[in-house]
Amino acid sequence: MSIEQITSDSKFGQSKNLVKENIEKLELLFPEIITDGKINLKSLEGILGNEIENEEERYGFTWPNKLQARRESNKPSTGTLRPVEEDSLLWNNTDHLYIEGDNLEVLKLLQKSYGGG
Repeated sequence: MSIEQITSDSKFGQSKNLVKENIEKLELLFPEIITDGKINLKSLEGILGNEIENEEERYGFTWPNKLQARRESNKPSTGTLRPVEEDSLLWNNTDHLYIEGDNLEVLKLLQKSYGGG
């Protein structure tokens, strides 16, 4: 079975807005850190105290533009996945999918159905 990624079709909705969901979770845990829908980091630091890592040097997995990549991964996707029956083999009898598209976009789209949350 072959699946083709299509984008910008509002009738299919969009992927999860992870940033919004995480802010809502933080608001449930620490309502005092949210001001006008945004996180007040100074308030959060005050609550967490010594549990905040401020060291410049530490071990970690990093690469150039890591912050930009993280921001990009948190943007909601407005695409959808669409079957391409004419390019598929045994369309009606298979349990397997072949998905072609940008890895990040496809994973965000699959998260909506298979993310478990």
